[in-house]
Amino acid sequence: MENAPQKTVLKLSLVVVFMFGFGYALVPLYDVFCEVTGLNGKTGRLSAQSAQALTVDPQRTLTVEFLATVNQGLPWTFKPLQKKMTVHTGQVYTAYYLAKNHSADSVTAQAVPSVAPNSAGTFFNKTECFCFTQQTLAAGEQREMPVRFVVDPLLPANISTLTLSYTFFNSPAR
Repeated sequence: MENAPQKTVLKLSLVVVFMFGFGYALVPLYDVFCEVTGLNGKTGRLSAQSAQALTVDPQRTLTVEFLATVNQGLPWTFKPLQKKMTVHTGQVYTAYYLAKNHSADSVTAQAVPSVAPNSAGTFFNKTECFCFTQQTLAAGEQREMPVRFVVDPLLPANISTLTLSYTFFNSPAR
């Protein structure tokens, strides 16, 4: 019976090590899972040259809807300057969002994008976006923020509407 407490401590220590390792690996595992399944609505990223090389399909039109939200506690208003846009696959478009800091201080935030339906995320590619970097707005500052995008012509034919959504979150200044 002398070994019972030592065995218990060893088992609990192994559980703690396993839980730490699992927690450490969770983010990369989630990224792989999202990439394989197409979940999470993550968008792609292309160089401007690669986007220009895509073939425009003038026969296929899609509707891209734009949404914007601000995380609680961020003293900004944030909205798309257009509610929707009719686009052709393979053609590059630019949409604009407007952000305004209502605080008396400079505020830094980061936008996180999402595309719905989830399966379309890998076909929605951005060449330029305010979401690529943190954005700092001075007290009372208002700014138009562009997103340049192209929808890949390989987007499944059953998808006719995409929704691009951004949420801004507080972020520590660099």
